[in-house]
Order: sequence, then C-alpha cells, then structure tokens
Amino acid sequence: MNILITGASSGIGFEAALEWIRDSNHTVVAIARNIDKLKRLHQIAKDLNPECNLIPVQFDIVTGDYEEGLLPFLNLKLNGNIDIIVNNAGELINIPFLEQTDADWYQMFDSNVMGHVRMIRNLVPLMNEASHILNISTMGAFQGSSKFPGLSSYSATKSALCNLTELLAVELLDKKISCNCLALGSAQTEMLEKSMPGYQSPIMAFEMGKYVADFALTGHKFFNGKILPVALLST
Repeated sequence: MNILITGASSGIGFEAALEWIRDSNHTVVAIARNIDKLKRLHQIAKDLNPECNLIPVQFDIVTGDYEEGLLPFLNLKLNGNIDIIVNNAGELINIPFLEQTDADWYQMFDSNVMGHVRMIRNLVPLMNEASHILNISTMGAFQGSSKFPGLSSYSATKSALCNLTELLAVELLDKKISCNCLALGSAQTEMLEKSMPGYQSPIMAFEMGKYVADFALTGHKFFNGKILPVALLST
C-alpha cells in the first residue's frame, strides 16, 4: 500500500505512521511542517524496522506548492499511485468565542478545512480504484456530543470536514474512491496538553494512532461517507 498522512510530526499522525511501517510492504509518506520532528519519526521508524519505507516530507498543506512541488515528488516516489490518504493535520486554539477575532477563524478554516480541500483536490487524480480517503475530525464536531467553551472555531471547522466527507463519498463514487471521517475523542497528545492543561485522557496517543492506522487500511471495506465517533463516551 502507498499511504500518505498529514500532520505526521506528532501525536496520532506520528503513531499511525509507526504502525504502518511495521509492514515493509507499505510505503508511507509522512507530511508535516516541522522537519526536525519528521527526522525523529524517520529515525524511530528505522529503529523499529530497518527495512521500512517511510518518506518524510516537509510541506505546508495550506500554502505549499502542489503543482511544482508535492505532485512531481509523489509521482517520482510512488509512481503516481496512492492507495490511502489520511487528512490528520489540524490546528486548535482555545479562546472564548467573544474574544476570537476574524483572523482566528480564518486561521482555523485554513488549517482544518482548506488545507484538506487542497490536498484532496490535488491528489485524487493519483488515487487508485478502491482507495480510501480518511478525514480526522473530533467528537467536538459530532452532533449531540459534549461541547467545551473556547473550542468554537476548532469544533466548527472540524464539523465542516465531517460534512465534506459525506459529499466527497457521493462525488467520488464513479472513481470508486471511498471517503470516511473519524470523530476522535481525546487522546494524550501534545495538542491536548497544550489546549487543555492538566487534563488526562484515558487513551494514549499510540492507542488512538493504532486505531486510525487499522481503520485506514480496512474501514472502507465496510463504510463509505460515514462519520464515526471514536470515544468512550459520546456525551
């Protein structure tokens, strides 16, 4: 399998990449903005499986050059074929709604929606039949779930990603490409620790990363256009 994941420098994306590289038949393209963290991921991957095929790529999914940068690179490294895309990158701010500025909202939409829109739009032509696009959202974007103050822009933009998933599943039917979305509950990641200091999640990052990695490989055999909650409690 040729697998591409964004937001791979830390947290769930980092751990998911380490799950895939255990199988040397997978080629994993790990995308993030932080090159030092990508180098660390690559070193750990090689320590776990010296024969692994992990390709770290420093790239900004919002502002990066797809036509002249990422696409030619993927055509070269993957022979123009992608089986799985996991849109895991994202950004979170914890600021009360009335204190958020337009700039805060634009930033959240760019990071949590438009970056993924650009990634999908540019990479779908490289995807094979029976491929899988997996979008990573949050329980805060799942209808009827508990909501937390300060996370309005984060949850609202992640909700847009959920809706986009349903629409893409319909639009990509003729290409036989499935699209699903996982609304993740909390996991003990750097993002969680930064946004909610002192909160301890019952789920570790490596546990959620394994779940995401496994679902990316097999979930599209059972689901298409689904937004699935992944949490111990839904409310």
